[in-house]
Amino acid sequence: MPESAQGADVRRAEAVHLREAVRLAEQNVTNGGGPFGCVIVREGRIIARGVNRVTATNDPTAHAEIVAIREACRMLETFHLEGCDIYASCEPCPMCLGAIYWARPARVMFAASRAEAAAAGFDDERIYHELPLPLGERSLATIHLPIDERTGPFEAWARQQGRTQY
Repeated sequence: MPESAQGADVRRAEAVHLREAVRLAEQNVTNGGGPFGCVIVREGRIIARGVNRVTATNDPTAHAEIVAIREACRMLETFHLEGCDIYASCEPCPMCLGAIYWARPARVMFAASRAEAAAAGFDDERIYHELPLPLGERSLATIHLPIDERTGPFEAWARQQGRTQY
């Protein structure tokens, strides 16, 4: 069945936003950064941009998607991105994907696959493999120490009047 004119227009707009994310990624490489870019769109308008800033800021969490999410939330004065779309130059890594889920956008679209990123030396497969493993089988020592006070913060949260749910 042929795509409707409206559907074709939507796909063209999506491609424009993906191309902007890729353009940002390429520009970031030229500026000495990593090859990742991201834009966040609301109502057809880009409200935030992000590029990989890991080496520029010595921050392993400064991935393009995280940078863009932080900027979009600052601009919108909220911690949720309902009604927004995220366009990333590459398939989000597990950390970014977690942040995207927490931000609650409508959709996430990406250009390059994680396999294509791995071919360039950015391989997240170890993380994908490790996450479902039991704690004792992970390569990173992950130790659960259930001290008596462990639930205190949750109990304080439950007692807090007027708390903001998230």
